[in-house]
Formats: sequence, structure tokens, C-alpha cells
Amino acid sequence: MIRPSFFAAHTRGRVAAAAALVLLLTSCTPASPQGPQPAAPAQPFAHIHGMAVDSDTGEVMLATHDGLFGLGSGTPEKIGPAIDLMGFAPAGNDHYYASGHPAPDTGLPEPAGLLRSQDGGETWQQLSLGGVSDFHALAVTRSGIIGFDGTLKTTTDLENWTTRDGGFDPYHLSGTPTGDVVLATTEAGMHRSTDGGKTWTAPSEGPVLLMTAFATASTVIGIAPNGAVQLSSDAGRTWRATGALTGQPSALAAAVPDERPQIWVATPTGIERSTDGGQTFSTDGK
Repeated sequence: MIRPSFFAAHTRGRVAAAAALVLLLTSCTPASPQGPQPAAPAQPFAHIHGMAVDSDTGEVMLATHDGLFGLGSGTPEKIGPAIDLMGFAPAGNDHYYASGHPAPDTGLPEPAGLLRSQDGGETWQQLSLGGVSDFHALAVTRSGIIGFDGTLKTTTDLENWTTRDGGFDPYHLSGTPTGDVVLATTEAGMHRSTDGGKTWTAPSEGPVLLMTAFATASTVIGIAPNGAVQLSSDAGRTWRATGALTGQPSALAAAVPDERPQIWVATPTGIERSTDGGQTFSTDGK
């Protein structure tokens, strides 16, 4: 569905990064010279598609192939039903929109269309396009939801959708409930909308980014395919380099609990976290 050749290799890297992260977040039995040891416990999840951070508690939420997991205690804790959360967009603490492929026992349609949870992922409500759309990219804005299921679409009432001809296929979409700017990453550069995805401006000179996340309505973090970190203070109009990750990114979240943006990125080394706007990162897990 997403065709750009530039991002094809990085998509494979994203899956590999997620798989490596799983190994780090779950216990493994080391090899022993005494002989074979019991197998490690089955991995609780795989393929991380999105992230969110609770601004009150600092809990990291992972939207995965096997559903939503919280890392509040430092170890993965399954939350809610088994849904392959292909698209995932936070709309506030405990408030998420998602799409993907639910397990048969959930009673949800396949594909799921647009889902909403208002209790931290414990339960999900099917809103629209059930059995029709599998959104691989979703973003929340002040005026509604924008999604990409092979076609760019927007909704203001969560039920009725309008097709938008942006002239591009986004790899990743990001927005914020406190503003109407939407950013779409593509192989040609960043496409930007100031009206919730209705109209778009073509990329100008600037970094080619794999994914972005709004920390506030004006502060945005971007990650390049090679792990370079970019910071925008004007909602994605201009960018400046700050630092770099040690591994390939697979998911991103950002917040500003104090004056400096904090960043969480899923990479092969674990959950890398920066408290200085991306200048430095540590793998403290949360």
C-alpha cells in the first residue's frame, strides 16, 4: 500500500528494530556451559507500530502487533484486547484512536476501521469504516482525525469521511489535539497542512524524516531514517539538528513536562529517552 522505495528498506529496519526491542524488554535465559537451559518465555508482543507517554505519570505505552502494552512498572503489561494496532494516535492521557486487525474474540470488525479508547486502552469502541479501512497512519488534530488507508481521508465527526487528494502517500502522520497542523513524512520530504489535512504544501528545503511527534502545538520532534534527531519550534516549518540515536527508530513520542522537550524512541537498544531536546539519549527504559 505504501510504495515509496526510499522508505521500503527503513520499514524493514523498523520491524527488525521492534523485534530487537522485544528481546530487551523481556527476560532471556543466558547460555550455560553446563548444558541446554529452559527456553525463554514467549515474547509478549512484537512489531511496535506506535507510542504514547502519559504526561501525568510518565508511563510509556506501546501500540504493537499484539495490542497495547504499558511500561509503567518497567516490564511490559498487556492492556485491553488483542488488536494488531497498525495505526495509533494519542489524543490525551488515556485517550487513543487506532486501527488495525482485531482478534476474532473481540467482536470487532476486520479490518477495524477507526477505533477509540477513552480508558487507557482497556476497551475499544468501533466508530466508523469497520470492515473497510485499515489505517496504517493516523493523526489527531483540533478539528478531527486524518488517516491513510491507501487513500488520504479526514473526518470531523468520527463517522463521515472525506477523501483528500494530497498527491502523495504518507509513511507517517502526526498532529496534536491542540492545533490543526498535520505533518506527513514522504521520500520527497515533509508535506505540511495547517487545516487538519484538508490542503497541503509541498516539501521545501529541509530534512527528510521518517517520523515526527508533537510535544506541544508548536514543538515537534523529527527522526531521520539514520537516527538523526531534528527539532522544530514552529510546528514543522523549520528544523534544526540536535543529536542522534544509537539505533534504528521504530516508534516515537514526545512531551514537554518542563522547559525542554522530552523524547522517547523505540530502537534496538530499548526505549531511548532524552530529557534535553534530543541532544543526548539514555536507555533507562522509561
